[in-house]
Amino acid sequence: MKKRILISDIAKALGVSVTTVSFILNDKAKEKRISESLTKRVLDYVKKVGYKPNELAKSLRTGKTKIIGLIIEDISNPFFGNIARLIETKVYEQGYRIIYCSTNNDSEKTKELIGMFNDRQVDGFIITPSEGIEETISNLIQSNVPVVLFDRYLPDVETDYVIADNFQGAFDATVHFNEQGYKRIGLVSLYSDQTQMRDRLDGYMKGMDQFKKQVYIKKIQLDASEAEAIDDLHEFVVDNRLDAVLFATNYLAITGLKSGKKHNYKLPALIAFDDHTVFKLHEPAITVVSQPIEEIADHIINILLLKLQGKAKSIKHLTLPCELKIRESSILKQ
Repeated sequence: MKKRILISDIAKALGVSVTTVSFILNDKAKEKRISESLTKRVLDYVKKVGYKPNELAKSLRTGKTKIIGLIIEDISNPFFGNIARLIETKVYEQGYRIIYCSTNNDSEKTKELIGMFNDRQVDGFIITPSEGIEETISNLIQSNVPVVLFDRYLPDVETDYVIADNFQGAFDATVHFNEQGYKRIGLVSLYSDQTQMRDRLDGYMKGMDQFKKQVYIKKIQLDASEAEAIDDLHEFVVDNRLDAVLFATNYLAITGLKSGKKHNYKLPALIAFDDHTVFKLHEPAITVVSQPIEEIADHIINILLLKLQGKAKSIKHLTLPCELKIRESSILKQ
């Protein structure tokens, strides 16, 4: 078995002190007035022998692991998957690594994962919070662990967050349906008290009220099976004779598509909150309320890095505008 190379081995081979090698490897050569020629000689030798620093020892010495915990609702959902990919790329450029996992909106699982990541001393957290974790997040903040929430926030916890304007996005979608001339416009949402779901419901309600239209709302249980949801949506659309439906999430919209196929009924006009690769491939292509994914990721990282560097001067609450991407599914055919 090949022996692990230590800093002392490098120092011995080059005839310099361990302290000098350590300063060079920790980018302190100029600060310690170590010559450029010696610095180059050490770095060239390190590269030649393939020396890798002991990250555990380094973290114990600096108090930093250079790891960020990313806890999201569902990594398989394109919205969260794309944001995770962007965050991972951006933090890597800053010398950090990401460890991430999905909670599936399970409060107990979320608490367990936060505890596990905290035990591993991640430097900070990026979290899409499930309901009922206010105390867990508050404990992190009280322990001076940097936390940034996104997609939704916890009204009773004062911390940084980055969200989309869910209210305006749902309002714009509802207005679009009404301006197209649809008469019976429904909303499919979830039984959830999360802020993004409340705001989407409120946006739909305001849009319907503006046009003095009857509201039709169907809420699906978070733990409902797909088969149950498919049957519930069939009953909701057909019994209410809906000619347009706003789905509060992309996965609810996909369930709606499956419902139409299973029960062989003509789907009404559709708009989904959050895009999905399926929506462009579907015939007709599905109109979506699109969140600014790259901008969300940029703001999350900028806020977290300032907190990690101790430069954050205040708590940031950012709300970014959505875009209604109009496709064929919401256009009323004359």
